[in-house]
Amino acid sequence: MKPITKSAALLILFSATLIGCADKSLLPTASSPIPTATPQATAAATPTPTSKPTATPVPTPKATTAPTPSPVSTATPVPTATPKSSVVGTNPKPSAAEKVPYSWYYMKKKTGQVPDFPKETKSFTADQKAVWVGTGKKVYLTIDAGGPLIEVDLMLKSLKENGVKANFFISGNNIKKNPDYLKKIVADGHFVANHTMTHKDFNELSDDQIRKEITDFEALYKQLTGKEVEKYFRFPFGSYNMHNLSLVSSMGYTSVFWSTAMRDWEPRANGAEDPYNDIMNNLHDGNVILMHQGSEENMQALARICKEIKKKGYEFGLVNELESKK
Repeated sequence: MKPITKSAALLILFSATLIGCADKSLLPTASSPIPTATPQATAAATPTPTSKPTATPVPTPKATTAPTPSPVSTATPVPTATPKSSVVGTNPKPSAAEKVPYSWYYMKKKTGQVPDFPKETKSFTADQKAVWVGTGKKVYLTIDAGGPLIEVDLMLKSLKENGVKANFFISGNNIKKNPDYLKKIVADGHFVANHTMTHKDFNELSDDQIRKEITDFEALYKQLTGKEVEKYFRFPFGSYNMHNLSLVSSMGYTSVFWSTAMRDWEPRANGAEDPYNDIMNNLHDGNVILMHQGSEENMQALARICKEIKKKGYEFGLVNELESKK
């Protein structure tokens, strides 16, 4: 057999091998859990709420067919002398699986037990930096300020009197309208992270729009504080996809999700008693609590919540202490 014929045979064998290598375990399946808009009262699957006034169910990811590589032609040897270079500065187009939209949720267990989390987290790669729960007797109080800023002085007083440092995820449009809000938080030693400039759903934005949302916040924060914002980030509404998680990570950010939340963008039927019970009944080691600044009931319950968490033997921590989940 001539050398050229052996090469052709090897190429055919290699192509046949590739066809059997598509890893279907990496593709989303139709059995993926769907977070619903209404939290359940039982300890079963409890979807975490987001700050959208009207939540919409996230569509179930549909399974896609793995691409089959085309066999290499054996008629003409593949040229190797002058390969074509790719265009500098371009990124490969995300696959359909990478663009499947997700909304963060968790499955509540008994008080004291760490909840279960979406099965999508098991496919997060080392390059997709994200945290949602810690370990040990620590609680991470995170306060989202993408909506109305209610009872700011009461909030800061409650935190200061109880010796608690909180983690604030603030949208840039709120900072722009209320620069003193940011300055007070920074002066009190709280942790401030990036919550985008305009608090839009990232699943509806292009890559360039996403980068602008993040960098515009960075520039405004530095303008008002003289410091660089630390590289921690929260997706508005908890809406993300695998591509956007990778994109945010490539900008140096760790995405912060949560292990306790509540429907606190709506009025609470029992006033401040509701947020207190929501948090204390789901308290667990490494608890990352999501609370919205725009809830009057949250602000009224905050001092009591801080006191009771400390009575349970927990310390309050900052999210930059959390290690990214692999």
